[in-house]
Amino acid sequence: MVEPSTNQQGGLIDDTKFDYEISEDIDIYPTFDSMKLKEELLRGIYHYGFHQPSAVQQRAIIPIMKGRDVIVQSQSGTGKTAVFSLGALQVADMSVREPQVLVLSPTRELAEQSQKVAMALGTYMNVQVHACIGGNSIQEDERRLEHGVHIVSGTPGRVYHMIHDRHLRTRRIKMLILDEADEMLNKGFREQIYDIYRYLPYATQCVIISATLPQEILEMTTKFMNDPIKILVKRDELTLEGIKQFFVAVEKEEWKFDTLCDLYDTLTITQAVIFCNTRKRVDWLTQKMRDVNFTVVSMHGDMKQKEREAIMAQFRAGDARVLIATDIWGRGLDVQQVSLVINYDLPNNRELYIHRIGRSGRFGRKGVAINFVKNEDIRVLRDIEQYYSTQIDEMPINVQDLI
Repeated sequence: MVEPSTNQQGGLIDDTKFDYEISEDIDIYPTFDSMKLKEELLRGIYHYGFHQPSAVQQRAIIPIMKGRDVIVQSQSGTGKTAVFSLGALQVADMSVREPQVLVLSPTRELAEQSQKVAMALGTYMNVQVHACIGGNSIQEDERRLEHGVHIVSGTPGRVYHMIHDRHLRTRRIKMLILDEADEMLNKGFREQIYDIYRYLPYATQCVIISATLPQEILEMTTKFMNDPIKILVKRDELTLEGIKQFFVAVEKEEWKFDTLCDLYDTLTITQAVIFCNTRKRVDWLTQKMRDVNFTVVSMHGDMKQKEREAIMAQFRAGDARVLIATDIWGRGLDVQQVSLVINYDLPNNRELYIHRIGRSGRFGRKGVAINFVKNEDIRVLRDIEQYYSTQIDEMPINVQDLI
């Protein structure tokens, strides 16, 4: 079973502090009981460890269940996966063994996580949820789809392939969910998403989940959606609750490595993730750390699926304490022990910042984030501070006491 995260809000960032802006008047449902969900689904929710819906769940689940097109602007850790999983499980008819809900995600890890969450929440429903992703055998996909599934969670490339080759029947699909839509567009999946959409029945309901809403997403909404309800976090209210953020000023690029070595003992108190901006950089830093006898593992998008899974399993089990990664790790991979994130490189865009460090505080733990900043990065750091209305201080000497 997927471990639910556990703090006073059922393991989520306390998004009640966010100011949600909603495009029309909708009712807020303060409890799962008040949502009139299927009895077996309600049992699954409590079994999973959720006690009370997060603010975004209180607002978004019912419009989705009622068949409305919905746009949810939601960051990592607010319970967005449960929003669309519960909507999907409520509307899917278990007596019909054909795909009825299609979830598209930007990475295999995220698609698998959505599948696991839906399976866990649907424990008492006899639901079949299949992860349709590259890296798995096509024959296995064909066999599972032939056998009959209710919900398909996948990446655009593999899903399109399965639809095009007529293994994934779309005639009963009533809901399309685009998770982390901004990231899917960043990764160049736009055309594939449009191609998939053309195969879906005319009246398919569409749910878009996105941390940011760039112009491309808004264009997509006009093509796919009919009078959508928008549930948006007011940007200036977004906070990084519970995460202490620091920076270390490094004059030269090569000083970053020395700083990291000095911090190594601090890193291994629990577990840490170190972010670099490129795959090449991850490989370089991993090798350099190993050359001076530090134990680290690394992960990036060019690795084979099995290799990434093995590294994640090692990291989850606590056998590896320091993971060096690109932004692929920043989305959709929950590891409870991580309470320290280091941005060896500041992210290329400010939206990525919250995806990287939102992880460290998401389990109700006190997270710490440390940013390595060269002179020319100071402006970017200040921009991030302003964008999130947050404060990033110089790292204190006793940083290990805060972890």
